[in-house]
Amino acid sequence: MFETGLGITFDEQNHEFIYPPAVFGPAHAEQRHLKDILHSMADHEATGPEIVYSIAMDVGSERDRPDLLERELLFGIVAYAKGSIGEEPVKSQGHIHSISQACQMSTSEVYEIWSGEAIIYMQERATDDPGRCYAVGAKAGEVVIVPPGWAHCTINASKTERMIFGAWCVRDFGFDYEDVRAHNGLAYYPKFDTQGKIIWEQNPSYRSDKLIEKAPRGYSEFAIESELPIYQQYQQDKSKFDFVVRPDLCKEKWEKYVP
Repeated sequence: MFETGLGITFDEQNHEFIYPPAVFGPAHAEQRHLKDILHSMADHEATGPEIVYSIAMDVGSERDRPDLLERELLFGIVAYAKGSIGEEPVKSQGHIHSISQACQMSTSEVYEIWSGEAIIYMQERATDDPGRCYAVGAKAGEVVIVPPGWAHCTINASKTERMIFGAWCVRDFGFDYEDVRAHNGLAYYPKFDTQGKIIWEQNPSYRSDKLIEKAPRGYSEFAIESELPIYQQYQQDKSKFDFVVRPDLCKEKWEKYVP
């Protein structure tokens, strides 16, 4: 697994994260079960892993806890099961980040893949016209930023390997599912072909021109470093991820944003 700077491991048998001394996290991971996400799949009766993903929100170094609380910043980690759900990969429910009290607007999220291979799918909105649609494929050590207000989901791109990631988000995080559920999911459904590769099927509930598949880019406008885990980047510069909590302070960077 990618060296995260926190030394956290995952207990495959019990679906729990294990924290080393001086690292805090919830005693038990929150589990998302198959029944919780079937409504967001193309096939609402598909079968797959019973525990789809395990979530631990609010983890970090004990010495950083006061600063994280003061900044309203939160670090979370998620482990996705391998396998598939019918013809579809294991994925999260599509959602938009709810309005945060910290800034009175939807907030951004910074993903860092720790293990396996992910696709971060995102679209500008969840109305009939979804705007630009992107599928960003990322491997261990790569970073993807989802901008405020965009509908998105996280996908395990592999049938054979568990996928784990860490992410910076706002402490009072919340999810708005209403528009996504009204459209029976996001604008494109990922599916496995006969060789186990991801292909995309358009959701007829939307009017979409095309899906752009791409690799992650560098985020120089946010001073993200490519060789240092994002938690350690925070430790070196505590203000680096303030844009997650206060995206309103850098509105120009979100205009015509490209993942």
